[in-house]
Amino acid sequence: MTVESVNPETEARSATELCEPPLAGGGVPVLGHGWKLARDPLAFLCRLRDHGDLVRLKLGPKTVYAVTAPALTGALALSPDYIVAGPLWESLESLLGKEGVATANGPLHRRQRRTIQPAFRLDAIPGYGPIMTEEAHAVVERWRSGEVLDVTAESFRVAVRAAARCLMRGSYMDARADRICAALATLFSGMYQRMVVPLGPLYRIPVASNREFNRALADLHLLVDEIVAERRASGQKPDDLLTALLEAKDENGEPIGEQEIHDQVIAILTPGSETVGSMVMSLLLVLTEHPDVGDKIRDEVKSVVGDRPVAFEDVRKLRYTANVVVETMRLYPAVWILTRRTVADTELGGYRIPAGADVIYSPYALQRDPRSYDRHEEFDPERWLPGGSKEVPKHAMAPFGVGNRKCPSDHFSMAELTLFTAAIAAAYRFEQAPGSDPRPRIGITLRPRRLMVRALPR
Repeated sequence: MTVESVNPETEARSATELCEPPLAGGGVPVLGHGWKLARDPLAFLCRLRDHGDLVRLKLGPKTVYAVTAPALTGALALSPDYIVAGPLWESLESLLGKEGVATANGPLHRRQRRTIQPAFRLDAIPGYGPIMTEEAHAVVERWRSGEVLDVTAESFRVAVRAAARCLMRGSYMDARADRICAALATLFSGMYQRMVVPLGPLYRIPVASNREFNRALADLHLLVDEIVAERRASGQKPDDLLTALLEAKDENGEPIGEQEIHDQVIAILTPGSETVGSMVMSLLLVLTEHPDVGDKIRDEVKSVVGDRPVAFEDVRKLRYTANVVVETMRLYPAVWILTRRTVADTELGGYRIPAGADVIYSPYALQRDPRSYDRHEEFDPERWLPGGSKEVPKHAMAPFGVGNRKCPSDHFSMAELTLFTAAIAAAYRFEQAPGSDPRPRIGITLRPRRLMVRALPR
């Protein structure tokens, strides 16, 4: 079975039949459905499929459209009638800016993709192999103490160091990795609230939570300015993504502006580190809850590499380990909710959607839909083997997105996660320690709330 398989297309209704989608149940006066999105968003989004493939929500006075069917999420992602915008991106704007590849649209986005894409080509990934291998084995060595591990801190350290060292090479990153991790942890914990409860000016009131958020935001932007300034001062031009940005030209052949460089570096460090860090946490949760999975990974690693340490060159042979990563992405997607905005009156699934409307969909809900998956809540890496179970509908599993918004670092991240999982599972078994809370933590990304584990040598 492949991650994306073919699904029969649904027939669109004629224009004369277009009407508004049904309104989801459960709204309350004033807040609408916002209270459910804030209180228990995962369960709420999963239940929306019972109301239809496309439904209306009320977030305060605002109408938002929610897509619950794979075919319609594909149509949404591939249609020029929608842009990256809406509550999610507005909540991220203070962090990501308006000129980075994550938030830009139209010609600016296409030019930025052309600038950064060479760093993530499939034939470029092996060049990062030695750094990925070094970072994976540094984690294995660091965990030999037998102390209880705070998985949140460890996971983000892995993600930030790998991204920074591979894509912005230089020793200056080592000293800043911990500061970046601390800033990101604070920022992403506050941004989901700003998305579902858009209180605007109230987030500028100098209460403790707002002050902490603003300090972390200022420190991250300062860190980026320091990184760019040090690279320029060094006079060095290694073959990495930061060099590509510093030498990039705009549509007129002029160097791109300082704000765009700044926003692009933020876009490299922030979303990638947050999503990969969240996935590392979820992978460690899987290894604590399914020790047999760790045993199978260890056996596969041993069969592939023998007694030597696993290395980047072994990744393509670690089929079971890669399937564990994919199945973890299915059940615990870091990016669990996405938003788009219509640029014109349009049609989706036979319903009318007006210009300027916000549309949301949830990879978490789509990837746990019993209409698409047998044993939809069961962790089963073998479902991704050929003939493992029924064919998965197209767009029911797209962990890196589709179309021109597909994450450019998909091969990079998949290689990194597979290598890391192989290295730690071959060396350790894991068990949760007292004080651990594996329940989902709802933020801009999805990850365990507070995972504390012991790494037990095999």
